[in-house]
Amino acid sequence: MRSAAANKASAVLSTLLSVLGAGIASAEDVPKTGGVSIELSSAEARGQNCLLSFVAENMHEVDINGAVYETVLFGKNGAVALITLLDFEELPAGRPRVRQFQFTDMACDQISRILFNGVQECVTQSGNKDACMNGLSLKSRLETEMIG
Repeated sequence: MRSAAANKASAVLSTLLSVLGAGIASAEDVPKTGGVSIELSSAEARGQNCLLSFVAENMHEVDINGAVYETVLFGKNGAVALITLLDFEELPAGRPRVRQFQFTDMACDQISRILFNGVQECVTQSGNKDACMNGLSLKSRLETEMIG
């Protein structure tokens, strides 16, 4: 025969385990939030020019039909070297896309940082114009820093 204290402890433990288990299950049920991931993948010198390659992935549930970012390139001294628009075109949901941009009269090793300053254009099937900037994730495989 169990004591009242043992029964009470067992009931508390049982309740605690069921609450914790429900918390874990509900955390797994939460859908991943969407966003756009852009990674600077490579930089290739082409004479006096620099060709930058980016891998972009739309993690939203709907396609992005057009994404144009206002982008700022900073020189080695930290000063603004160029403000430009990068057109990433269509970004289908859940599928990576490679986009390349050539910058004339700019050596790749002179680009220290790339700032995604904002969105010039964002077209989605759902009409969500914030889809291109909300949840934007920036990465770089190079020494060049990506910020936004």
